[in-house]
Amino acid sequence: MTNKLKNLTTVSAVCFAVATLSTFTASAQHDSPKSIAGKFIVKKNFDEKVAPGDNFFEYANGNWVKDNPIPAKATRWGSFSIIAENNTKQLINILDEASSKPGQPKGSLKQRVGDLYASAMDSVTIDKRGYNPIKTDLQRVSQINTLDGVINETIYDRLNAVSGPLFGIGIGQDSKHPSQNIIQMGQGGTSLPDRDYYLKNDARTKKIQDAYHTYIVKLFTLTGSTEAEADAAANIVFNIEKQLAAAQWSRVDQRDPNKTYNKYSIAGFSKMTPHLNWVDITTKLKMGGQDSLLVGQPPFFKTLDSLLAATPVNDWKTYLKWNVLKGSAGALSAPFVKASFDFNAALSGQKVQAPRNERMAGLVDGIVGELLGQLYVQKYFSPEAKVYMVKMVNNLKEALADRIKNLDWMSAETKVRALKKLNAFTVKIAYPDKWQTYDGLTINRDDYFGNLKRASMWRYNYNVSQLGKPIDKTRWGMTPPTVNAYYNPVNNEIVFPAGILKFPFFDFEADDALNYGGIGAVIGHEMTHGFDDQGRQYDADGTLRDWWTKEDADKFKARANKVVEQYNALTVVDTATHVNGRLTLGENLADLGGLNVAYEAFKKTREGQSNEKIDGFTPDQRFFLSWAQVWRSSQRDEAARQRILTDPHSPEQFRTNAPITNMDAWYKAFNIQPGNKLYKKPEDRIKIW
Repeated sequence: MTNKLKNLTTVSAVCFAVATLSTFTASAQHDSPKSIAGKFIVKKNFDEKVAPGDNFFEYANGNWVKDNPIPAKATRWGSFSIIAENNTKQLINILDEASSKPGQPKGSLKQRVGDLYASAMDSVTIDKRGYNPIKTDLQRVSQINTLDGVINETIYDRLNAVSGPLFGIGIGQDSKHPSQNIIQMGQGGTSLPDRDYYLKNDARTKKIQDAYHTYIVKLFTLTGSTEAEADAAANIVFNIEKQLAAAQWSRVDQRDPNKTYNKYSIAGFSKMTPHLNWVDITTKLKMGGQDSLLVGQPPFFKTLDSLLAATPVNDWKTYLKWNVLKGSAGALSAPFVKASFDFNAALSGQKVQAPRNERMAGLVDGIVGELLGQLYVQKYFSPEAKVYMVKMVNNLKEALADRIKNLDWMSAETKVRALKKLNAFTVKIAYPDKWQTYDGLTINRDDYFGNLKRASMWRYNYNVSQLGKPIDKTRWGMTPPTVNAYYNPVNNEIVFPAGILKFPFFDFEADDALNYGGIGAVIGHEMTHGFDDQGRQYDADGTLRDWWTKEDADKFKARANKVVEQYNALTVVDTATHVNGRLTLGENLADLGGLNVAYEAFKKTREGQSNEKIDGFTPDQRFFLSWAQVWRSSQRDEAARQRILTDPHSPEQFRTNAPITNMDAWYKAFNIQPGNKLYKKPEDRIKIW
């Protein structure tokens, strides 16, 4: 998912869409050949010492996990990782070819892609330049001597791609008026992954804080500070960031789209923050002429305003220098890159840095992804896959419509509105119909840091240029090679990049059980996001507006709370580290709903209606085994603990096991009985969508 302000529209990742609800017919089914024996369901990956009803994830994936240790360059390893690595290799092939031919027409697709990659791979030149690319920025900060100078520096930094200190600001759709763009602001100012890393005092958190202190000291000493000066700077930075962290809302609070929707007149909001004149600030940020803005977390800005006045200017100068350093370190010479990696390794447990060509391929994809994406789909994507996906989406839309019509807890009135929203879904598959051209972005083969800076400035200027313009619904939030998908509530759209349309999610040679248990469940997942605890608050045209009767909303919340309780009971790494059922609720609901919808659609296929075994497994067994192998993976303990705090997705073993315990079909398929560890009484099985 692309980086966005925390208060901007929520986009739920791992999504899809079609304009009309089609009738399910035999011609819409995928009459694939039988799977090649042993190709898709491989028994050697199983741990048959584990009963399916005790731990389905271990049963289906146990030996695979044992036989596929996490590479030193990774923090977790599994199906997503393997597809992503293969996609990266394909990108490297494209980039090697494009960069090997310098002198292509200026501004052409291959020139910009190839020269950006060539500049990124020229580590010799990058190392020679040391930290020269940021010396003028550090010198400029050193000359600040007033609070106004501090505030003006935060403006300059955004306009000139130096950093984005203190808070987030940008342009996005107004979720209560989704045909309009508006200025949006959110909390920020911290560097660690979550506010808890500043506010907790346990041994593990202290270890991360110490690593962060070491990181700050290292970057300051690399730019000429003495050890004593750098140590003092680290204390100042942490103290400021800790105060900002204490004012931030939790990730759970930020999941409430109504709580984070706070519209103010710009002049009125300025009165709440006497040291921050937002009329002046937004004008200087090229956002002038607006009468209102949205603020995600208003109390944060009150605290920020007080902190600005109470903190010495010299401390703010140190903080601003740190923002220059941390924002640039990865693009500077080897000592800076190593310091950044060492700190990230302390957070994630990663052992070695990934090879430079892999990292730089990802960087090019992140900067000019729709240029690189054109080359990717030309070479590596089959148009037939898009046709297949359209048919499958239609099948799942019909299945979800049937399930909505048959809900025993929802009134007829709300069902009509839910079906209206489902019918209004927009579906995007594989790649954009209209590519981003990046007009005005200059890429030079011998200027890596300059390329990054110009690209960041281009993105900023493109974003602010959308004020006053019609919403461009052709835009994508992910690039074609991305192994993911998403639902965007303000556009009521589900989106599936080409990069995820690969085994174990999808394969033309696989039978329907495999494809419906894989990509079908992903499609259902993204569809269900339109009706999860966040998505259900947006109506058919993407407006944040209540379309539920109170009684139906209360019934939904009661059922959703049971999902929260189920996941809250799950632990990772140790018995003290629990899944946050409230933080992960949207994704857990999407997994539960998506798998049910995919199963119902599968049962309408020819294979789904048969009992013919492949590889010794019935169609239903293969469906659930496909679901399990999608999530086969393992991760380092450090990464697992970080994800519990920051990731709205549950760990993969629970994404496998938890939804199926609520599905009668799984119990029947594997003869799950009382006494099995995953067994739930029929009356305790949670059914929502």
